Amino acid sequence: MFCNVRFLLDAESSPGLLPRLLQPFARRDLTPDRMWSHRAGDLVHVEIALEAMPEAEVHLVEGNLRQVVGVRQVIQVRPEMRRAAA
Repeated sequence: MFCNVRFLLDAESSPGLLPRLLQPFARRDLTPDRMWSHRAGDLVHVEIALEAMPEAEVHLVEGNLRQVVGVRQVIQVRPEMRRAAA
């Protein structure tokens, strides 16, 4: 089973932050469909999105992201699945 998921993160700004955030995906041979980041002072806001992530991996990746040095907050967003019109 696959799901559409976005991870929204706030972390302390540091030069090696973005590669560290991609490691949990690379370890599982997953390539994010979209990654966006924006620095605001001492914080970096990051969005990492996958259109078809194995559902069994979502909580594992979220846990890995929470363990990255400097990460203050991780929010997982899954849009509701829409049913096709009959």
